[in-house]
Amino acid sequence: MTDGAVPRWARFAPGLHTLLHYDRSWLRGDLLAGITVAAYLIPQVMAYAEIAGLPPIAGLWAILAPLAVYALLGSSRQLSIGPESTTALMTAAGVGALLGAAGGIDRWSEVAALMAVAVGLICLLGWVFRLGFLANLLSRPVLVGYMAGIAVLMITSQFGKVTKLTIAGDQPWQQVFSLVSQLGGAHLPTVLLAGCVGAGLVGFRHWLPTWPGPLICMLAAAGCVRWFGLDAAGIRLIGDVPQGLPAPRVPALDDLAVLTLLPYALGIAVVGYTDNVLTARAFATRRKERVDSNQELLALGAANLVNGFTNGFPVSSSGSRTAIGDAIGSRSQLYSLVCLALVIAALLVLGPVLAWFPTAALGALVIYAAIRLIDVAELRRIAHFRRSELLLAIATTLGVLTFDVLGGIGLAVGLSVLDLIRRIVSPHDGILGFVPGLAGMHDVDDHRGAVQLPGLVVYRYDSPLFFANADDFLTRATAAADAAEPACRWFVLNAEANVEVDLTSVDAMETLREQLTARGVTFALARVKFELREELTAAGFAQRVGADLIFPTLPTAVAAYAEWYRDEYGHPPPGIPLPAR
Repeated sequence: MTDGAVPRWARFAPGLHTLLHYDRSWLRGDLLAGITVAAYLIPQVMAYAEIAGLPPIAGLWAILAPLAVYALLGSSRQLSIGPESTTALMTAAGVGALLGAAGGIDRWSEVAALMAVAVGLICLLGWVFRLGFLANLLSRPVLVGYMAGIAVLMITSQFGKVTKLTIAGDQPWQQVFSLVSQLGGAHLPTVLLAGCVGAGLVGFRHWLPTWPGPLICMLAAAGCVRWFGLDAAGIRLIGDVPQGLPAPRVPALDDLAVLTLLPYALGIAVVGYTDNVLTARAFATRRKERVDSNQELLALGAANLVNGFTNGFPVSSSGSRTAIGDAIGSRSQLYSLVCLALVIAALLVLGPVLAWFPTAALGALVIYAAIRLIDVAELRRIAHFRRSELLLAIATTLGVLTFDVLGGIGLAVGLSVLDLIRRIVSPHDGILGFVPGLAGMHDVDDHRGAVQLPGLVVYRYDSPLFFANADDFLTRATAAADAAEPACRWFVLNAEANVEVDLTSVDAMETLREQLTARGVTFALARVKFELREELTAAGFAQRVGADLIFPTLPTAVAAYAEWYRDEYGHPPPGIPLPAR
């Protein structure tokens, strides 16, 4: 069975579906991206393993299963997952808290693998219960601000590589201060090499955009180091790459209780998944593609679960590797499979070749990719649209830089919700009338020459009604009735925008009805959706209004008022021709 042109199984393995329907025009970009990302990630993941308290080879082992699993199950065509700095730090903290000073490196590795299994199971439970909807709290300004913050973190993290300085501090501003304060001691050959690679990358981008600039620059840098003996001048290299593939195993709990693992695993899962979805959506938006937030739970969960049984540790997405792949031209997860093949080759035979890659060139490549993540044009567009959304983007960037990724995202989501509530608590409202030559009824404030029927107020409140805006609705609806000239005789609430109500808002509507009725004003409803009418009936409000005063459309409500007016005054209301019922 199929759902349109896409088979049902593709919902669970979108990456595999893309690979089976591969567009050959993507091949060049995917191959070049895979080769370049592999050259970058090998030293990176070895360093992340050390951050997690594990031997360097564990980083290479921990990249294998995630690359393969995500290529099949992931919904993003650009995302690169594997060991990442934040999850590595959280793994080290969690394992350290669980083991303390007890146990050697073997037990540490085993508990780290257990942590990966637990993270995987939590993500899979999230997929089963379809908790991906929580990612919808991340708006476009949040994505843009997040990527800008990640870009700054990527840039400051490379200061040491491109200067050969020891950069102090954990916060970006501390790292900038550390760099500036000791800039005179920067290693000149390292700075020149990084600068030449950076200039080459920019040059290829501007003048030879179809050439594999990053790969050419990396190979040229390695060749210069090898042939001119620049390592003797102090240029740092990747160095020896560990050898050997991991053997599958089931990590043992031993004296650990499952419940003791869960708090740490839950924290890693939340951080990892949030980072995954944000990064995936940011890159997908650029290419007009779509990311399935629920599928990302499945892909990340499966990747961590398998990783736990192959001597790995918890993994998430890497913004820097994703940015490098995207900058070079990756179009599908084939680039991850190319990268996987090269990591396996490095573990078996290619280690001596990769050992000549200079870390300064890798640092320049990361900075180049990071700068491209700061979308100045999009920030301008956001600023022109609404100032509050620009402030939200800036707050996200500052939050990521100040509190780390999870803290920044939490701040951004909190501000997004507050901004949403602010707009819902005091939304736009309008009194509707007829505009000559324009069908329907429209806000009289938007159209000069709009005409209202005398004695009729058609009022629209542009928001769902709930406890936070119930009082605002009552105040503004009452003011609309009071301001009518001549005096209001019928008040029709156009409920098309009031798709949701709660009991507090129903009570506010009843208060409005009672106040108007006491003044001799007829209260009516129009454009009441079926679900809303059921709720109003359950609350008893629909019965108090009366079925004869609940109208399916505005024309029927206006026609009913015209009949009442004719019966009351002996002639139709003056004004424009009335629409037929």
